[in-house]
Amino acid sequence: MITGEWNLRPAARTDAEAVAELRAVVLRPDPERLGRYDARRVRQRLRDGFDPGHTWVIEVAGAFAGCVALRPAGDCHWLERFYLAPDHQGGGIGSGVLGALLERCDRDGGVVRLNVLRGSPVRRLYERHGFTVETRSPVDVFVVRPPSPASLPSPGHRQVSGFPAVTAAAVGDRRT
Repeated sequence: MITGEWNLRPAARTDAEAVAELRAVVLRPDPERLGRYDARRVRQRLRDGFDPGHTWVIEVAGAFAGCVALRPAGDCHWLERFYLAPDHQGGGIGSGVLGALLERCDRDGGVVRLNVLRGSPVRRLYERHGFTVETRSPVDVFVVRPPSPASLPSPGHRQVSGFPAVTAAAVGDRRT
């Protein structure tokens, strides 16, 4: 597990392949558990829907470590394609990135929605950040988080660059 400083930078079209490969790695256990994993399809779906305009790359020590997308949709934002390399999981980076995104959405009064596969352990991360179940399908669980004006800053050291909704000055450099 690698912990420490992380940064967000705007994604570029050239990031699509790295994100597609990471998606194939981090998503594999859940679709396999459901009997739905197809290595080619999981990569192609990312390539087909990759939108660098709403996507940010997570970097640790200057290297690609993951990505996240926050897509506006009417009265809410959809949190999508939140992937973190396995060697960066469990050290607070994902929680820090999610916290930074949610802080900005809270300031704007925005609702955030996302879906996770049924039984996925990542759902616990979202529940810790105030998401609750909105609906379920046979495969997915759709969760929602209304704005929380009293939301507490996420733990961890955060430096956000290139994120139009969150700046380094707004987020600060917090250490736990």
